[in-house]
Amino acid sequence: MVARELAEYAAKLVHANLADDVLHDTKRCVLDTFAALLAGAPNPPATLMAEALAEEIGHGRSALVPSGRLTTIRTASLINGAAAHAMEVDDIFRDGIYHPGPPVVAAALAACQGRGMSGDRFLRAVIAGYEVSNRVAAAMQPMHYKFWHTTGTMGTIGAAAAVSVALGLDAARTRDALANSVTMAAGLQQAFATDSMGKPIHAGNAAQAGATAAILAEKGVTGAEGMFDAPKGFGNAMSHDVDWGPVVDSLDKEFTIQRMTQKNHTCCGHTFAAIDAVLALKAEHGLTPDDVTAMTVGTYAKGVEICGTPDPKTLYEAKFSLEYTMAAALVTGRVRFAAFTDELLRDPVMRANMAKITCHVDEAAEAAFPSRRSAVVTITTADGRTHEHYSATRKGDPDNPLTDAELEDKFREMAEPVIGADAAETLRQRVWKLDTIDDLAGLFA
Repeated sequence: MVARELAEYAAKLVHANLADDVLHDTKRCVLDTFAALLAGAPNPPATLMAEALAEEIGHGRSALVPSGRLTTIRTASLINGAAAHAMEVDDIFRDGIYHPGPPVVAAALAACQGRGMSGDRFLRAVIAGYEVSNRVAAAMQPMHYKFWHTTGTMGTIGAAAAVSVALGLDAARTRDALANSVTMAAGLQQAFATDSMGKPIHAGNAAQAGATAAILAEKGVTGAEGMFDAPKGFGNAMSHDVDWGPVVDSLDKEFTIQRMTQKNHTCCGHTFAAIDAVLALKAEHGLTPDDVTAMTVGTYAKGVEICGTPDPKTLYEAKFSLEYTMAAALVTGRVRFAAFTDELLRDPVMRANMAKITCHVDEAAEAAFPSRRSAVVTITTADGRTHEHYSATRKGDPDNPLTDAELEDKFREMAEPVIGADAAETLRQRVWKLDTIDDLAGLFA
């Protein structure tokens, strides 16, 4: 029942009348994901994946970003999806603890390029991927996140929905694509625990697995009934007591793509509320590292569990460290890429300030999670003063969003070092006009 209703909704998006504000917010998500993709593309694992899969490159019409090397829909989805998640700057659906951009946008782009579809169809495919997978992600939480990386699991469903719309599948074949995507959905949180490339590969695998499910469904490959809601289905296998009612009941009531979080810092989103609090206190009181004798942060349990890393040894670990990111906010005043260098990781001033920080679970923050990601930071200064700041949400969250101008600044910061200022500006303009572009083949040219 769930798969059928989601499929009927997705299939209607191919020709639905979409409001201008929905299309605008979709373009925001595309621009933000392209920024993440361009930032990740010159780095492992994307570079290594392209080498490993060299025999698959040179066939097809889907492009690797930013090289433009042509490959198949599945391989472009895999490599571009992994690249877009690699640098931890991709968007978030807060209610689902989920990054839909890398798997959904990568798969939709690959499919639309591979089949010669327009920018309008691409936007509709992206909307379908977000709307279907965001709702399933929210329904599966918080239990799902105990073991599973939501971007790997829900991203597979989102990619299947997106590619189904890109290919123009009817509701019956979209249902088959969604049903088979569910049984291919995976991604273990153990991948977060060490400095490996497994986490971004989850996003790439989700993109290609979902694309595969849709491509197979197009040719008549069927999927089983009850894959979401049956006793041995997705809900019971990967969560507990899932209420599927809101998933389908809300389909025609709102577009979740209009309440996405776009990251303002280049690290794990669980650190953002704490970073925002440190930056606020630093600005309000003119604090320097020498002024501070102690900092405490209280946030939700998952934030402490995943990001309570007092002694990060690698830059990957630093991105998942409350201690490192808070110290970087205090020492450098900004937590973007420049805050994550080997020199700063070893810097004695940074290390001294990290040692001043303690983390704990705050009851109010835990009660508000996951619908709000909050933190309270207390700073004690050398002259005995105590300053406290409560971040009820994060800069970039839907209740405190980045403006279009701020989002464009982020895009330029990520894109220009990779493709140059002129190409970045051309791409920025093209994204805002996607619905007027007939052929996406030269989108990144």
